[in-house]
Amino acid sequence: MRFALPLAALALAASPLPATACSPAPGYAVPTNMELVAAADMILLATVSGGTAIDAVDGPDTMRIDIRPVAALKGDLAAAPSTLPIALATDRFAIPSNPYDLENAHPLAQMGGCIRYMVPKGSRLLFFLDRHEGQWVPAGGPFSRWAEDVLTDDAPWLEAVRFYVEVAALPEGERGAALARRQAEWAAKGDDPVAQLLAADVARQLAGPNKPLRDELPPTDENAPAETAPEEQ
Repeated sequence: MRFALPLAALALAASPLPATACSPAPGYAVPTNMELVAAADMILLATVSGGTAIDAVDGPDTMRIDIRPVAALKGDLAAAPSTLPIALATDRFAIPSNPYDLENAHPLAQMGGCIRYMVPKGSRLLFFLDRHEGQWVPAGGPFSRWAEDVLTDDAPWLEAVRFYVEVAALPEGERGAALARRQAEWAAKGDDPVAQLLAADVARQLAGPNKPLRDELPPTDENAPAETAPEEQ
């Protein structure tokens, strides 16, 4: 599954408190971390060096951060972008990701745009990117972990993604066994809380796709007679 968020959707996020929330299509399911890794065109470790603060954004064309690529976990580092179409977080919105939450997207994804569209200057993040009409845009779709802070080299999210990149490169028929083996290895480290977090995340991947956020709409019958209002008595 691939969902390239159009720049028009990012326009909804131009205010720190957008009045209009996004509405994912019926049947849309948040990608699992494994699905996110497998579908992204590039997974880029980069530092945020500058850009436009959210309170200075004047339309989607001015929504921009400058990044300094560090490494490409997937894709060609030489093709990595130097800017991305999101904004710098300011004041109370400049909050790094919870390093021990490997399941949920950054809390800012719950605000209007349904993706994280503000990041702190100076932070180091893993960006999941898709190539869309010649531009690099957020991968994954609403509520995905497309941009999470990894401030240290031993960050659990960084370790998990590196492992999922290895698994995604295997033939599809071998991926389940590879996930199960590593899940068992991490789960066996009962005195290591980070290993337990990683084991739990791998278990979520083994459980399969997430459930849709809302069900598909029922099909319409174009030949069915239209409903009429009851006659007044």
